[in-house]
Amino acid sequence: QVQLVESGGGLVQAGGSLRLSCTASGRTFSRYGMGWFRQAPGKEREFVAAISWSGGSTYYADSVKGRFTISRDNAKNTMYLQMNSLKPEDTAVYYCAAERGYGSRSKNEYDYWGQGTQVTVSS
Repeated sequence: QVQLVESGGGLVQAGGSLRLSCTASGRTFSRYGMGWFRQAPGKEREFVAAISWSGGSTYYADSVKGRFTISRDNAKNTMYLQMNSLKPEDTAVYYCAAERGYGSRSKNEYDYWGQGTQVTVSS
């Protein structure tokens, strides 16, 4: 069992930055591929970024490539999402998730989910 808790969301102006954190319980964090997803009101939950268990491989949605950076610190059981050059269309609830693999773009591959953190980007 893995429990995930997101933090770092908030309100920011367009062009600004935020860093989200996802802290996991348990001693097996380093065995899981991790991902960030987001869901805007009235829309499906969509893939944002993913990272392999070692951090050696990362994957991004085209909409965030070059602006967002995913990383992890296995010693701290924590994953991060650095978000720069934020746009109003990035407004959503952001969720972190864990899966027993190398990180995936598909939300159906993930076994554990956090409760989400709200990110609001004003124009």
